[in-house]
Amino acid sequence: MTTATHPVEPFVHPALFYADTHQYLAGTVPFIREGLAAGEPVAVAVPGENLALIQDALGADGDAVRFLDMRDAGRNPGRIIPGVLRAFADAQAPGRRVRIIGEPIWAGRSTDEYPACAQHEALINAAFQGREVTILCPYDTSRLDEEVLADAHATHPVVIPAGSAAEVASTAYDPDGVVDRYNLPLPPAPAPGAGPEVFGTAFTEDALSVVRRLATDHGARLGLTGTALENLALITAELTTNSVVHGGGTGTLTVWPQDGYVLCEVRDKGRLADPLAGRRPPARDQRGGRGLLLVNLLSDLVRVHTGPEGTTIRSYLGR
Repeated sequence: MTTATHPVEPFVHPALFYADTHQYLAGTVPFIREGLAAGEPVAVAVPGENLALIQDALGADGDAVRFLDMRDAGRNPGRIIPGVLRAFADAQAPGRRVRIIGEPIWAGRSTDEYPACAQHEALINAAFQGREVTILCPYDTSRLDEEVLADAHATHPVVIPAGSAAEVASTAYDPDGVVDRYNLPLPPAPAPGAGPEVFGTAFTEDALSVVRRLATDHGARLGLTGTALENLALITAELTTNSVVHGGGTGTLTVWPQDGYVLCEVRDKGRLADPLAGRRPPARDQRGGRGLLLVNLLSDLVRVHTGPEGTTIRSYLGR
């Protein structure tokens, strides 16, 4: 596999297109071996079935690689930058180039998940700008929609066509455009009183503890238990507090079941100016600023829409 030189930007982010297992291994295994030969820390975060293919192909060389099943580690696309990519890169010694394979998009990602996936791929470029890191992102051309493949050209500055080993500059590269295009209004939450399974209320600072308790009680009625129920309590607390502090002092909270999940949504009049909010690990000495990050780390999916009229954040927790 040939690697293009990038004298200006140390961060390298190619999309690898593949149509079959042979092309997948031809694009990923040499990439890993090159990194190991250069003394670079290497991580592989791909769906479990592809993880097994790479592990088998590497054999004993795989002992030096950090492997993660992206179906678990990256279930929520908003968790991948802070919890997978940056977590690995930031743990390495300064001055060492880091090499990662990340496959966040696979056939079977839902229509609810995909906008967050596309935004994730676009935001990687900002999250790693100036870093000595290479992140290779495989895309299955035989199973993914044409729209997904087109978005890959827009979120990656270089691409590796299926069956090729050479990087080609993407003529469609526009990560900011992808972030904006998938900043979509979310379907309306059910109105409070629409049925016994829907809990909704407005809140202010004085009501935060009561709202948290009511939301948690409702989550328990909907079937959340144990860690998932504790996560709902934390998510509710963080989102409602953010609304009070940054969203005009008030907001609305709705909790309801949908497709095997319990959804917790908070709307307020604030606007998120930073697309990486909740996806960027805070500095060690930073006070605050961890609320949305915690929501991303605890949720199975987080969808966000922000604009002049306000912000909606919707968390999904599996039952």
